[in-house]
Amino acid sequence: MKLATIHHVAIIVSDYEKSKDFYVNKLGFVVVRENFRKEQNDWKLDLRVGEGADAIELEIFAEPNPPKRMNRPEACGLRHLAFRVDDVEAAVAELEQMGIGCEPIRLDSYTQKKMTFFFDPDGLPLELHE
Repeated sequence: MKLATIHHVAIIVSDYEKSKDFYVNKLGFVVVRENFRKEQNDWKLDLRVGEGADAIELEIFAEPNPPKRMNRPEACGLRHLAFRVDDVEAAVAELEQMGIGCEPIRLDSYTQKKMTFFFDPDGLPLELHE
């Protein structure tokens, strides 16, 4: 088997409107599809970042009363989502202007590139990486 690329990543959120605002209005994702799934009593929001062959979709499922995320990022399962940016310092400044705090910028010990973490409204770790 030869996999071409990651098509999408799916996450579950606790507050649909808050998460939609965060990912669309603050991080700049583009809405591809938005559907209320009556049979599951949840919202499914498909977002896109990037263009063409570099585009990746983020599927957001807003379910009523999902279990809380474990507080350790080292637990089995999704650890974090990482986004490539040209300038970590500029991206951090933009996030902080929107009231979104970031951890101190540091160098990735393997790539020697600048990186930092911040969190979505449900505490999912998100990384910025040059």
